[in-house]
Amino acid sequence: MDTSFFVALAMFAFITSVTPGPNNIMLLASGAQFGFRRTIPHMLGIVLGMSSLLLATLLGLGAVFSLYPPLYSVLQWLGCVYLLWLAWKIASAPVGRLESGELAAKPMSWWQAALFQYVNPKAWMMSLGCVSTFAIAGDDYLTSGMSILLAFACLGFIAISIWAWAGMKIRIWLTEPKRQRGFNYLMGLATALTLFMIIG
Repeated sequence: MDTSFFVALAMFAFITSVTPGPNNIMLLASGAQFGFRRTIPHMLGIVLGMSSLLLATLLGLGAVFSLYPPLYSVLQWLGCVYLLWLAWKIASAPVGRLESGELAAKPMSWWQAALFQYVNPKAWMMSLGCVSTFAIAGDDYLTSGMSILLAFACLGFIAISIWAWAGMKIRIWLTEPKRQRGFNYLMGLATALTLFMIIG
């Protein structure tokens, strides 16, 4: 394992984490509706969920999908249905005065965000792709596996924080219920469209 390995892994972890996907679209919407601070548990849940997913893949879950491909297809369909439900929830979120906390909706909790990774098609693609590319068989398996977990925990958190921060900046513009409703519709549509980006 040389420097090029760690540079390539760092680039993979950051780029796959920062590109648009269900997590990032929801963080953008959460940052706009609830602010950055209240979105932090959501971000931590993503990191914890992704870390546990990577660990499970390193421990052999990816091999199970290789042996039984229909299981992965079932998981993908479940993820798609749940993602569409989340898109509807975002689009139909209540509108009101953001600064006074009158909205009835609550940001996603850390455990909800962590569990979501297991039905998130992009998270599975990232996990399976990363482990198959960067996990080194033999004596370096443990070291390479720990490097993967560390890269996604650190760089992944930085990457997703950008989306929550961008949402917080958009929050300033969402001073009227009409704008909030339009933004919710847009974010719900964007969440649904990530399915085509991932599966298509």
